Amino acid sequence: MKKMKLVMVGNGMAGVRTLEELLKIAPDLYDITVFGAEPHPNYNRILLSPVLAGEQTLDEIVLNPLSWYADNGITLHLGKKVVSVNRRQRVVTAEDGTTESYDRLLIATGSNPFILPVPGKDLEGVIAYRDIADTNTMIETARTHQHAVVIGGGLLGLEAANGLMLRGMQVTVVHIMPWLMERQLDDVAGKMLQKSLEDRGLKFMIGAQTDALIGDADDGRGGRVKAVRFKDGTEVPADLVVMAAGIRPNVELAEKIGLHCNRGIVVTDTMQTTTDARIYSVGECAAHRGTAYGLVAPLFEQAKVCATHLGEFGIGRYLGSQTSTKLKVTGIDLFSAGDFTGGEGTEEIVLRDPYSSVYKKLVVRDDILIGACLYGDTADGSWYFDMVREKKNVSAIRESLMFGEAHLGDTGHAGNSKASSMPDSAEVCGCNGVKKGTIIKAIREQGLFTLDEVKKCTKASASCGSCTGLVEQILMATAGAGYSAAPKLKAVCGCTDANHQQVRDAIRDNHLLTIPAVYEQLGWRTPNGCASCRPAINYYLISTWPHEALDDPQSRFINERSHANIQKNGTYSVVPRMWAGETNASELRRIADVVDKYQIPTVKVTGGQRIDLLGVRKEDLPAVWKDLGMPSGHAYGKTLRTVKTCVGSEWCRFGTQDSTRMGKELERDLWRMYAPHKVKLAVSGCPRNCAESGIKDVGIIGVDSGWEMYIAGNGGIKTDVAQFFCKVQTHQQVLDVSAAFLQLYREEGWYLERTVHYVARVGIDHVKAKVLDDAANQAALAARLRFSLDGLPDPWFEFDKASVDVRQFEALTV
Repeated sequence: MKKMKLVMVGNGMAGVRTLEELLKIAPDLYDITVFGAEPHPNYNRILLSPVLAGEQTLDEIVLNPLSWYADNGITLHLGKKVVSVNRRQRVVTAEDGTTESYDRLLIATGSNPFILPVPGKDLEGVIAYRDIADTNTMIETARTHQHAVVIGGGLLGLEAANGLMLRGMQVTVVHIMPWLMERQLDDVAGKMLQKSLEDRGLKFMIGAQTDALIGDADDGRGGRVKAVRFKDGTEVPADLVVMAAGIRPNVELAEKIGLHCNRGIVVTDTMQTTTDARIYSVGECAAHRGTAYGLVAPLFEQAKVCATHLGEFGIGRYLGSQTSTKLKVTGIDLFSAGDFTGGEGTEEIVLRDPYSSVYKKLVVRDDILIGACLYGDTADGSWYFDMVREKKNVSAIRESLMFGEAHLGDTGHAGNSKASSMPDSAEVCGCNGVKKGTIIKAIREQGLFTLDEVKKCTKASASCGSCTGLVEQILMATAGAGYSAAPKLKAVCGCTDANHQQVRDAIRDNHLLTIPAVYEQLGWRTPNGCASCRPAINYYLISTWPHEALDDPQSRFINERSHANIQKNGTYSVVPRMWAGETNASELRRIADVVDKYQIPTVKVTGGQRIDLLGVRKEDLPAVWKDLGMPSGHAYGKTLRTVKTCVGSEWCRFGTQDSTRMGKELERDLWRMYAPHKVKLAVSGCPRNCAESGIKDVGIIGVDSGWEMYIAGNGGIKTDVAQFFCKVQTHQQVLDVSAAFLQLYREEGWYLERTVHYVARVGIDHVKAKVLDDAANQAALAARLRFSLDGLPDPWFEFDKASVDVRQFEALTV
């Protein structure tokens, strides 16, 4: 049967995704011809910013190389703009005279940048930021010129400004609205973003209105741009002006050939134009039910629907998209979804920690989450978006809603990794609609071991890249020891290109002892770092050079600075240590007296066999600790939390070993130990495992002939069962092996990486080789841990020695 002819005008992401979907379901239905106005194959326009910043090359952002078109029998006309379409004869004509006939026509012409209609807009050095040509112009200009002005404080403008700054230019961002990214952020988050970017070296003119662009020609009207003048008469120098003030659907061709256009090419739910059923349209040029979408995810949804109808399956309707925005602006994580502006009849739940640069606002109406705005910590963005999209009632989890998904299933005070807590049905990649289960299935069935392989096979993380961290976690957990990190590991944060391992190596190899020394050695872009890198580097310093590198309390999170858990109402939770969960009447009386004396509203037994005092006022914390007279339980930190035990052979008729004694010995050996993340241990006196040793970072189970040891377990929403490690006979062997493994994790783990993910990354065989197969190395590891813990103070009682700033507990007076 003779194939029909499909012609596509436009060679961008939405159009080519339509062809990819079509080739999956109807590979032999059409002879396909593509016209692209640019001289490049399909590339990821979202990744132009990393190219400008020097983080990627143009070759690396190509999605479909020329070979892909050839392999699929697609005729490709590059650098040829279509100027007319004869709808009666069904012929497309390009500006160079090339013609193609069609049975079906797909218009995917995207959008055009909005150029401010001000005098001087046509000067040399005034460009938009939309394609590879614009990116190349900026890179070349940065080599020879100094001053740049970016007009527009949206995502594109900020990325352009950051890239130009990294290329060595002095950059001023001009934004007419009251705060940055006003469509994606509220005023608080927008101003926090501005402050962070100012700290990195960008300058801002907020509320400024551009009046004219001034040229360097004698008559003031020609030549190259040299300055930007504003309505108030002020001027700023500019060798380059980048217009990033928005986009408009590119409907030039559609209007010329008589298609109905209103805010874009008007299309139906099948993506057919309302004027001509043979002509389809997808992407930023299309207007569906009055909306033209500019985000990748809805455009790819359109592509899938369009492909089913072009493929003559006659199924699928595009009903519009509930959109969310999860972005990384110059290394700062942002997320917004739904209506986060609030208003009458809504309730706003707000968390703000300026020191850690974290801000979260959730908006609830009638027990339904209708919007979310997150700055600095976006780990739960997808979870919130699911609730917004599905209009779930949140009344049952109202009190825990702010603390995220993982908090709901964790008995401790910190959540587990986002990826491990997600069900298989959860969407990981919003751009491409890829679920966690799809990624896991591909990894297992296709034998994938690298991020690039997952991208190619599933499309996850192949578009905007904001889900890359989640995909890496899934890959790490699923592929296990076979996991191979991407050639370029993720940077610690936006302040640097260095990854965690490079930072650790630099600290060790150069004997660095202070955070400023690390920044100087590695050429940090931001002099004072940020809330992401400072805690990580502080940990790497004190774990690499104990008793030499000094702990910096101001580089810790609020809980670790206050040595208590901050709660949602601003009060604190105190968890005194009870060795292996054992207590006595004296301790219980003191706890009761403290509860009465300081009017602590809630007393709760934790899952780790401790007593939690909830609702302590900050100014009361030192007095509470003094009156308790019990060591810190470190329930607030990235440290040893608890050693959970059963009663063991001392009391239980089934017990084979004294688990309580073993637990107390372990806890007393390790209790002041800081680590990349929280660490939990458990000791069970017999294989009945009442202490749940099989889901702990280190789990010990008593058997008739001694002890079985397990490592890298994890409780919470998604349980990771610990792996069998070894079998030993004596208490001392348990202590030594535990200490050696935990020190190896302390030295090799990345900050905020749980033991389950550390072992998945390096492989259980690597850990066994270092801890079990090399007796001398085991002894050395254990000795290094004990040396680092020797003499460490209890921050609840030795304020001076522990560098606790007691001024933070003093009530402010007016």
